[in-house]
Amino acid sequence: MKKIILSAFIFVMTMTTNTFADIKMGIILGFTGPIESLTPAMAASAELAFKEASDSGSLLGGKRISVERADSTCVDSAAATSAAEGLVSGGVVAIMGADCSGVTGAIAKNVAVPNGVVMISPSATSPGLTDLKDNGYFFRTAPSDARGGQILADITKDKGIKSVAITYTNNDYGKGLADVYSAAVKAHGIKVTTEAAHEDGKADYSAEVATLASAGGDAVAVIGYLDQGGKGIIQGSLDSGAFDRFILSDGMIGDSLTDAFGKDLNKSFGSLPGSTGKGAGVFKKVASAASIDSSGPYTGESYDAAALITLAMQAGGKADRSSIQQNVMSVANAPGKKIYPGQLKKALDLLAKGKDINYEGATGVEFTEVGEAFGSFLEKEVKGGKFKTKKQR
Repeated sequence: MKKIILSAFIFVMTMTTNTFADIKMGIILGFTGPIESLTPAMAASAELAFKEASDSGSLLGGKRISVERADSTCVDSAAATSAAEGLVSGGVVAIMGADCSGVTGAIAKNVAVPNGVVMISPSATSPGLTDLKDNGYFFRTAPSDARGGQILADITKDKGIKSVAITYTNNDYGKGLADVYSAAVKAHGIKVTTEAAHEDGKADYSAEVATLASAGGDAVAVIGYLDQGGKGIIQGSLDSGAFDRFILSDGMIGDSLTDAFGKDLNKSFGSLPGSTGKGAGVFKKVASAASIDSSGPYTGESYDAAALITLAMQAGGKADRSSIQQNVMSVANAPGKKIYPGQLKKALDLLAKGKDINYEGATGVEFTEVGEAFGSFLEKEVKGGKFKTKKQR
């Protein structure tokens, strides 16, 4: 009798485990480092999508997702790789992240691709990632800087800038974007007075600012990070009077910068990936209901990255690493019913019935053949000491 009871107990426990065990997901972002003020909202946005899918009751017949966070640092590839190894060995089926281009490439090449784990980055923008040998496991909901640099150059021209000094953080992101931007502004007939790298993590940037000042220019383009060297360049420029107009890359746009400098940035402008379309408006409402500020950089892209992972699982019918990889493109692009933020249950139900979906999401997702977003951009300017969106580009 005891054997029968024990057998029945083991059967019930096995069925319970198989039916209700959580699906493990990883989120790896720079919770410390030069963009640490941006990542909390990015992570919260991704977790919002995972929660929405879990709460729907429609994900793989009622499965739920549990999330494990890891710190990419944004700049330390060894630390980021180690953190990603921890996620993968812990059994995550996919990774939302990473963020900065250098650590994203390192994780993809050394951890995700060799282990067959899908990564969808919401913010890695280096053009070099387009040619990453990823075996189809790396995607990004942010567009490449190959286009972003051109957009920033177009805005620079439209603002009437005739000459510009360029400083960039000395890594894959900074150098890649600086090269594109420099070539594009020169094509517009704008003089580039100098191109100088800067290192993050320094206490003083007076030497770098002196180099920029000696070259001169109507403005200085700061291609870097708002919580690190880029901020230091601006501080040194304002303190010395070298420059009072700054052209800002996407990594420089965030409330912590305007909180620090306020109206001293009123002549400044920049751009970052984003949209003013239907999905952006819907996401603003969905995020607000969850007390998430959707105006921050890469929040919509983070929600979209997480949503695509859940939808790819559903399309494949299982929480399996290779199945996710095989289905990301099919749920991201046409044909199919357009899906926006807050409609994941609708999408999951359609996929369960074998129907096609076309995930538009918060950012108008449309992937190229290599799995990166075509993307749109927001022109930003500082007015009254705050970042304002002027228009979509």
